[in-house]
Amino acid sequence: MSIERVRAWLEQQGADVAVVTRPASVAYLTGVFVNPHERLLALAITPTEAVLVLPELERERAAGTSFEGVRLAGYRDGEDGAALLPSSRHPAVEKGHLTLALAERLDAVDAADLAPELRRLRMRKTPEEIARLDLAADITYRVLESAFAQARPGLSELELTARVLLDIAEAGADVSFDPLVQSGPNSAFPHGRPGSRRLEEGDLLLVDIGAEWQGYKADLTRTRVLGDPDDRQQQLINLVQRAHDAALAVARPGVTGAAVDAAVRRLIEEAGEGARFIHRTGHGLGLEEHEDPSFAADDQTVLEPGMVITVEPGVYIPGWGGIRIEDDLLVTEGGARWLGSNATG
Repeated sequence: MSIERVRAWLEQQGADVAVVTRPASVAYLTGVFVNPHERLLALAITPTEAVLVLPELERERAAGTSFEGVRLAGYRDGEDGAALLPSSRHPAVEKGHLTLALAERLDAVDAADLAPELRRLRMRKTPEEIARLDLAADITYRVLESAFAQARPGLSELELTARVLLDIAEAGADVSFDPLVQSGPNSAFPHGRPGSRRLEEGDLLLVDIGAEWQGYKADLTRTRVLGDPDDRQQQLINLVQRAHDAALAVARPGVTGAAVDAAVRRLIEEAGEGARFIHRTGHGLGLEEHEDPSFAADDQTVLEPGMVITVEPGVYIPGWGGIRIEDDLLVTEGGARWLGSNATG
């Protein structure tokens, strides 16, 4: 159980309580998915107990999902939720998420940082987590195919986005993030938002979406041409597809994230398009859209079975358009596999 691993880490650090405040970390350790908005959400783990402090308005729903051994402590609006946390002389916290106000309440400015250990634990997915990620990917592939089937000249990016959101909802899933639906020259922005531009015959159409299933998120992208591609479009689509597929040949236990990034990037650079691949090759995936590890040039994380990461090479030409192909990759004992089905289309 991950809470027991946190307790073992606390003992090694000489800390007497861990205060976990990042909602995804809380969900990982307790099974409770809560967006506290501006309110306090904090899991306190001591050698003898685990207490989840949360808004009273979330308490009943959390009671039906929390793991055994986690005590819920609710507080009402206007009450001091931090007062429900156990006192501590040597706390450990997630420094990258903790507010300064709560750090001062906990006297945690010089506390041990629990965040790297939680990120390390979350990198290797359990079979149950992998099953949820597989299903999230399957739903996302179906919605991607539906999006391209519905795309036609005259339809706006925002109108197609609305259809994507409806398809995800009708599949019984939530969205991992705001969909990216970008056409023509707008596809040259790696994180461009859909707008009022209407699709035209011959457009590059980039659709980057994700369905969330029971808290676990898919993140997939396809780029196609509305109609028949011209020679330049087809050349770059083929290039990005080859770079995307190169990751599967390289990724395996013992290989670093940097090595996978290098293998993918090398193909694009050899084709003379290296300056137009302007982001990392991929990132971790799970309870959050972006997790560790990272497929980037400086990432020395050694891949292990159970890690899940995206592979998303792209080429972006301002004023012309962009191409990105993205799938979700699971590292296995013998190599790696794409999550879900239809992962190479």
